[in-house]
Amino acid sequence: MSSSRTQSSSSSVWQHQYMKLHFFSRIRSLFKSKASSRKRDFQSSTQISRTQQYSEKVVAPPEILSKPPEEENEEVVLQRTVKKLHFGTFEEKEKAAIEIEKLSREDKNIRKLMAELGVLQVLVSMVASDISGHQRSAVMALIQLSHGTHTNKALMVNAGICSKLPKNVEVLDQSTRYGFAELLLSLSSLTSLQLPVASSQILPFLMETMNSDTTEMKCKEICLATINNLCLVLENARPLVTNGAIKTLLSLILVKDLSEKALASLGQLVVTQMGKKAMEEGSTVPKSLIEILTWEEKPKCQEYTAYILMVLAHQSWSQREKMAKAGIVPVLLEVTLLGSPLVQKRAVKLLQWFKDERNVRMGPHSGPQTSRVSSSIGSPMSPRSGEEGKNVMKNLVKQSLYKNMEMITRRGNVDLEREACRLKSSLIISTSSKSLTY
Repeated sequence: MSSSRTQSSSSSVWQHQYMKLHFFSRIRSLFKSKASSRKRDFQSSTQISRTQQYSEKVVAPPEILSKPPEEENEEVVLQRTVKKLHFGTFEEKEKAAIEIEKLSREDKNIRKLMAELGVLQVLVSMVASDISGHQRSAVMALIQLSHGTHTNKALMVNAGICSKLPKNVEVLDQSTRYGFAELLLSLSSLTSLQLPVASSQILPFLMETMNSDTTEMKCKEICLATINNLCLVLENARPLVTNGAIKTLLSLILVKDLSEKALASLGQLVVTQMGKKAMEEGSTVPKSLIEILTWEEKPKCQEYTAYILMVLAHQSWSQREKMAKAGIVPVLLEVTLLGSPLVQKRAVKLLQWFKDERNVRMGPHSGPQTSRVSSSIGSPMSPRSGEEGKNVMKNLVKQSLYKNMEMITRRGNVDLEREACRLKSSLIISTSSKSLTY
């Protein structure tokens, strides 16, 4: 027994020493070619300085003779930093991660070098730490190392970064929370084969961050940008809907600073069967969407909203009935007059569907093109198509016309009052100018 323990301990020591030796040999080989040229330059400059010193018979101070060049100092700092990151204590690793973030920000070539030295794997393991400073320094370093290099992003994913995301967002401070969101935004540019969206902690982290009341607006914007990138991949639609992305996005569309990005993601998801069904079951649909149609100062939001409403109303009588009861027709009439050209076209198409429910024939030219599945597209056409439908539509059109007439009359009265005030002021000025002074 004692002999076996002695052998196991000696083998572990031997493996540790071998790891160190292999590590330093890799660093040495990377710097060898670069250092050799610098060494020759340094030797030539030293020889010249020595000849000058002998000729002038001046002895230089010892600190000048022993001072290495500036480039060698950078190499020494890099070597010492990587060594501390691999074999140092917790405090040394945290300081090394901060130094790596600084070096990666200043020099782009160091980002590739760090991947070859095995730095990414150590930083990813630090992300799972319970110490906030330890975790934050690792995240910030990974953000810098992910910029501009697709290889580093793939290595981070292979090292398991997606499974080491925190499960409780509330325990994170704002800077660490923002750092995680920024890192996921950088990783979201990878393909679906490289980024395991369905089997990782990415979507739960993003949803919890956006649903949290303590999350800052900038952090939510970063999360929405990440969701938008993930929505571009069709395979991600199912895990997004399953993790409650539709409900989260619908809760953010009325926030004007976040509305455009949230609506863009909803527009990508609503064309899928699961996404459309989830939106049809939303309690705020279609009232919140109709409200956004009235935002004249947000034309892009109006365009996204009109597109989403077209998809929901396509071959779905129940959705059109809900929209009509919510008062969409007067809003559409106003949009056709005051909206952008694109939203005007979409509003006119929707008005055509509401004009006469009996004669609507949903063909390939009507509405956006989605896959035709009878059970998942929406509700079937209503059998009620009589005088009652005509009367309802006539009343809605009359109400909208009355509303528009009142608006036009009100604007006209305001213009007349302004014109009267302008004429009155001009008459007073002309009368005062013609009066004689004594």
